[in-house]
Amino acid sequence: MKYLDLTEKLVKKCISLGADAAEVYIQTSRNLSINILKSEIETIEEASSQGAGFRVFVEGRMGFSHCNDFSDRSLEDTISRAIAFARLSTPDENNILPDDMGMTEIADLYDPGIAAEPMERKINMALDLEKLAMKDPRITKSSGSGYGEGEAEIFIGNSNGILKTYKTSGCSVGVSVVAEKGSQKNTGGENCSRVFFADLLPLEEIAAVASKKAIQLLDPVMIKTQRAAVIFDPDVARSILGGVLTAINGERVLQGASFLKDYLNKQFASPLLTMTDDGTRPRNTGSSPFDGEGVPTGKRILVENGILKSFIYNTRVAKRAGVSNTGNASRRGFSSLPGIGTHNVHVSTGRHTRNEIIAATKKGLLLLEATGYGIDPVSGNFSGGASGLWIENGEITHPVKGITVGGKAFDILNAIDMMGNDLDLNRNNSAPTFRVAEIQIGGK
Repeated sequence: MKYLDLTEKLVKKCISLGADAAEVYIQTSRNLSINILKSEIETIEEASSQGAGFRVFVEGRMGFSHCNDFSDRSLEDTISRAIAFARLSTPDENNILPDDMGMTEIADLYDPGIAAEPMERKINMALDLEKLAMKDPRITKSSGSGYGEGEAEIFIGNSNGILKTYKTSGCSVGVSVVAEKGSQKNTGGENCSRVFFADLLPLEEIAAVASKKAIQLLDPVMIKTQRAAVIFDPDVARSILGGVLTAINGERVLQGASFLKDYLNKQFASPLLTMTDDGTRPRNTGSSPFDGEGVPTGKRILVENGILKSFIYNTRVAKRAGVSNTGNASRRGFSSLPGIGTHNVHVSTGRHTRNEIIAATKKGLLLLEATGYGIDPVSGNFSGGASGLWIENGEITHPVKGITVGGKAFDILNAIDMMGNDLDLNRNNSAPTFRVAEIQIGGK
């Protein structure tokens, strides 16, 4: 089936059935999942799907409907439902569609070789990864390993003349294991995701990281409640910065539900903090030539040297705010209306290695795990359970578990005083190791 031709045809059908303006979003996809536990195959699931979503406007009113049956009757009925829904909704002058015909050229978003790899190899990868992660005698149990892959093709068209398509792929392999010592148990896991199959990390490297994460928190020592430096591991750094990303959502800002609503072009964090959203990064699963509404993606500085430089918008919210669209319409698929989200966010690197940051810390916590964690995007409060490694006089002394960390986001973000250089740009949202000079730590 020529889906791009179908997309164009369906836009015209929406107009002929009574819509003043219309958008058609078609997605086709294939996914494979392999799960292993205790050297046995638990599940192998492979599925293909297709679907179309219709967003229509009638006299400023919006309606939406979707289907996965591409018969003429089903498609026409779905369009008719969307138009009927629109006539029941409230008019909104901000209900408009984009008209930017451009597309961002991005290399290497699709690997045809993923599907060509034999199923047996993919199964053996998951089996071998579990075995490798269990090699250390301190690792006593497996929580499972797995391999996954997916590919999708997106088609979008609207009555303003937009007609675009792109294809994307991704694959991943990961494992989770348990380390035991007496009555102690600790879980550690690691996962690697890439656009291209050939770029997956060696299984030995993934297994070693998972095992280390499980083992390194055995024999924890409880510390006293105190204020001390906290070094954020990249895995945890991404979670704290997620609160900042939620707070710069343009719709939240308009609703007054963001602790950063009044900080555009103002300093709110340490000069060491620079955050960029880059939807154009080659060979990355978060990149795309256009966003969920067909607007070309770009590279946008969100925070520069601690100054908030931009909120993010889709078309409707940008119109409501009276600003330009930032190309940040997000979509969870053909059954979803456009929301607002980022593509690939990274924190710019500093000049210190991870070991240098640890060595420069007289007393503090290397934060490795967190639960119920992050910055509340509305209040800016920050709290969560924590585990990690305690540091005295620049050296790691013992593991720490069962503690809490907390404070105000402004205080914590302004107290960032060392930024690492260990950034992994293969992740969609990535940050290097960084240190906050002082945070309240709750212990015994």
